[in-house]
Amino acid sequence: MSHGPEQRLAGLTPLPSADVSRAGRSLPLVFVVGAGVGLLGGMIGLGGAEFRLPLLIGLFGLAALPAIIMNKAMSLIVVITALPARLLGVPLDAVTPFWYVVVNLLIGSLVGAWVGAHWATKIASKTLYRVLAVLLILIAAVLVLTHVFTTNGLELPAVWQWALGIAAGFVIGVVAALMGVAGGELLIPTIVLLYGIDIKIAGTLSLAVSLPTMLVAFARYSRDNSFAVLGQNLRFLVTMSLGSVTGTLLGGLLLGVVPSLVIVPLLAVLLVWSSWKVWHHR
Repeated sequence: MSHGPEQRLAGLTPLPSADVSRAGRSLPLVFVVGAGVGLLGGMIGLGGAEFRLPLLIGLFGLAALPAIIMNKAMSLIVVITALPARLLGVPLDAVTPFWYVVVNLLIGSLVGAWVGAHWATKIASKTLYRVLAVLLILIAAVLVLTHVFTTNGLELPAVWQWALGIAAGFVIGVVAALMGVAGGELLIPTIVLLYGIDIKIAGTLSLAVSLPTMLVAFARYSRDNSFAVLGQNLRFLVTMSLGSVTGTLLGGLLLGVVPSLVIVPLLAVLLVWSSWKVWHHR
């Protein structure tokens, strides 16, 4: 059977059914995987997109760029649903005094998101797999450093704070766009370290930065042919998104139940193993 141009662009293996991905065979499995990813992320205060990306590639058979675009779409849905819930836990009047943090980081992250998405659509597929593998290692290291070790805020002059905020925002925007994640695993420790803000407030601020940053990356990806993967796998996208949102909410309820010293090293090992699998992906 010949492969149509849309199937080749999506980087998926066609099946004799309406769904072009392997995941179309079992939507309940897709929901369970999404919920599991959300649960893992929610238990440490994240959305879990960094764990979902390797599964989209290794388990469900998406090529690198379509996997990133699918991951970005799901991350966007999770963030949109998480922001109102987050504001219920952290009052808006507790967050608004720190509007300058959002502005500072967005100056860099919006540019970084566009640049990262542009790079992802231009570099060779093999190179993109290698880049993703390295970034998974980076996320694993950040996860351990920020959840196992205590970090104190830096006391910097305002000029240096703004300069470093723009630079950090740019790097985070690039990484978030390249991996299709919200970037909270990098934004939260950056906000705590650079501005000395409480971690609960930092979590809400990170969502306020993530949402427009993801929209910019999404807009850039929409100009690439691989963006068609969303329409071709709409049931897959909706099912895994629902699972991810459900898992994230459940994980949030379990936040702190399992000590960080137990769960974080296990998740870091999972990311390292995923990195190895993505690096050697064929």
